[in-house]
Amino acid sequence: MQKSSWSYIIFIICIFWSIKIQAQTSEEKIPLKVVLNNLSDQHKVQFNYQSDLLSEITVFPLPKKSTLNENLKHIESETSLRFTKIGASIYTITKPFIICGYLQDVISLHPLYGATIRGEIQTKITDDKGFFEIFVNSLDEAIEIRFLGFKTIKKQARFFTLEECATISMYEEKQQIDAVVVEGYLVRGIDKKSNGTTEINFSKFTSLPGLIETDVLQTVQALPGVLSIDETVSNINIRGGSHDQNLILWDDIKMYQSGHFFGLISSFNPQITKTATVITNGTDASYSDGVSGSIQMNTDKQIQSNFEGSLGVNFISTDVFADVPLGEKSSLQIAGRRSIHDFVNTPTYNVYFDRVAQQTEIANNVESVVNSNQNFNFYDTSLRWLYNPSEKDRIRFNFILINNNLTFDETLMTNLDLDTKTSSLSQNSIAAGLSYERQWNDHFSTHFNVYNTDYKLQAINANVLQQQQFLQENVVSETGIKFKGLYKWDNLFLEAGYQFIESEVVNTNDIDVPRFLRRDSEVLREHAFFVQSQYENNNRDFSVRPGIRLNYIDKFNVLLAEPRLSIRKKLGQHFQIEALGELKHQNTSQIVNFQNDFLGVEKRRWQLTDNYSIPILKSKQASLSLQFSNKGWLVDATGYNKEVVGITSQSQSFTTKYEFTKTTGNYNILGLDFLIRKQFKNLSSWLSYSYMINEYTFNNLEDIQFPSNFDATHSFNFGTTYSNNRLNISAGLNYRTGKPTSIPLQGNEILNQQVNFDVANNTRIPEFFRVDLSAIYKLKLSKGLRTEIGASVWNALNKENTINNYYRVGADNRPIKFSRESLGLTTNFMVRFYF
Repeated sequence: MQKSSWSYIIFIICIFWSIKIQAQTSEEKIPLKVVLNNLSDQHKVQFNYQSDLLSEITVFPLPKKSTLNENLKHIESETSLRFTKIGASIYTITKPFIICGYLQDVISLHPLYGATIRGEIQTKITDDKGFFEIFVNSLDEAIEIRFLGFKTIKKQARFFTLEECATISMYEEKQQIDAVVVEGYLVRGIDKKSNGTTEINFSKFTSLPGLIETDVLQTVQALPGVLSIDETVSNINIRGGSHDQNLILWDDIKMYQSGHFFGLISSFNPQITKTATVITNGTDASYSDGVSGSIQMNTDKQIQSNFEGSLGVNFISTDVFADVPLGEKSSLQIAGRRSIHDFVNTPTYNVYFDRVAQQTEIANNVESVVNSNQNFNFYDTSLRWLYNPSEKDRIRFNFILINNNLTFDETLMTNLDLDTKTSSLSQNSIAAGLSYERQWNDHFSTHFNVYNTDYKLQAINANVLQQQQFLQENVVSETGIKFKGLYKWDNLFLEAGYQFIESEVVNTNDIDVPRFLRRDSEVLREHAFFVQSQYENNNRDFSVRPGIRLNYIDKFNVLLAEPRLSIRKKLGQHFQIEALGELKHQNTSQIVNFQNDFLGVEKRRWQLTDNYSIPILKSKQASLSLQFSNKGWLVDATGYNKEVVGITSQSQSFTTKYEFTKTTGNYNILGLDFLIRKQFKNLSSWLSYSYMINEYTFNNLEDIQFPSNFDATHSFNFGTTYSNNRLNISAGLNYRTGKPTSIPLQGNEILNQQVNFDVANNTRIPEFFRVDLSAIYKLKLSKGLRTEIGASVWNALNKENTINNYYRVGADNRPIKFSRESLGLTTNFMVRFYF
């Protein structure tokens, strides 16, 4: 037979066989109910199901020699039905539903890897994209989503999106307690919390006038009641207090140094700092110190599944940040920043350096001595290790290193020779902390934290005229341990804990010719127990948080009880009222012995209380505020009364009258903070006003009561910010009355070869006025790579603002006035890449 004939026959057979198979398939497929009845009779089992579940479902006949389980699995694969054994011989039949989604952090929008999704029949874990998929038997089945540090989600399957895999946002657990009551307090990313604090979230932050970096301590000065009397971040005044009365925490580590460039920029890397909380009153009972206020900075709490990083440079410094995953349960965050003056000299750096060095030994010396080779640099390094050994446990290790170095040469010019010596000033901090948090169950959690922080300020002043070297050192070393437990009900939580702090302060003055050495070392230990609770009703229109802290200072056998209170009540739909109160204390403060200490740049040194000449600082404060919000409008008015006792005259930055006086006293403030803000779609504008009467009381001085050196009676801040996905533009102005100062007594300016001052602080320096501008442009370059380009103008009108003055007796026996000026017109430029 020919080949073509065979091919024809095979083709005919295939067609016949295909038709036969199709006919046979159609004929052999039988109703599922019939198959199940046969299985019931054969294996003596019972199937329970809804009456309409199996209608019109047909299957192929089952293999005759298969077991019951094999037959049921065969039916499941063919129909997607599920058989569940609920008794010895009883099975239920259900039609499963598939629920899927992508979990993300509602704040950072990062996917949540390793979250647990639990149903009645399945448990799944989210992947690195936050994705999960789970089967449920019915729409009534309860689904639970858990992730450490976030609020657990519990709801029936019917309330999930069944048509698609939707994005599910999870909220941090703390937000259940400290809910946001005002979003975008000034701009997006600055929110008011229900406990009276203000939180700045830099992952949502847009921009503020004059800032192109998320500088934490510059940003907080935009808030009502917070300013810097000398325009530095190392002298932030919260409601009229001095900077040393602020508690500054970085991931629960107390920091004694806050600025680079000796106060012109923050010493905390903006790329690793994610949130900052400002507390002016009603402080959490678990915190001590900060009789004037608190600034708490926190880094990212979540472990990232993908590598993230950034690289940036501006006219002052360059920085780098990397978040590196280390397996599924751990990651490492590294951040570094360094000044760029060693590589390139910029106009911004020169303006900053002149601002720091003015009226100091760095810039001015006696006529026969010439200063040269001034060199300044700074750097900071931060490292964090995040580890979640289990779903319930979280371990965090934090490390930070901050350093500022200044050197310059002093050359004595004579007819015979040149004699050159080098003077230097360094300011550095090194700190580390370890925290462990465990979520025992849905109601109870514990938190343990230990830290050590070391601060050192050192100056070597080489006096070429007298062939003398003067060494000054101020060293602070502190260790802290805190343990607390938190138990939560639906609307109530109870927190209790213990804290131990050991602080050591060493001050050294060492002169080589003639030989003089003085070293003072003090150690103080404090134990504290605290307990507080918070209640918030179901409608979230009322919350109250009472607490008390008991402090025992063993060296003085002193027990201090400090109650704290926060109450919030919503009045109707648009109004709410808030009452805050607290008692606080602190054992450390800064003093100034002489204005030329530490080369006149960083004159303030830390000192421990001796409970006599340097008393324990104690404060009490009460405030009442009323807020109105509707259709983008916000009006917030807060009145407060604040008293701090135990201050020393050396801690109050006197540069005129009482500059060299040593005594103790107190100050009292009656103040009002007012804010009005309007938000449009992409625009936010605000005007804030602060009024205060800030007065000293020193019973041992000639002038017993007089205005405080930090009294800014009237302070205005106006700003507007436009932001979208590509562009942020900000403009604003700052105005305040000049700080109080003393002037020589007219007609009798000099007495006993010293300046004879009139009544203390009976006049003021000229008012302060500054206009700032900034712009940031965002651009996506490719997948996984984006950039930001920014420019800013500080003091755009180049206004000469005097921030301080002092007097010295001149050669003609007349007083000579010296003034320190703030930054003039200062531009900056920034480029940053995110990858």
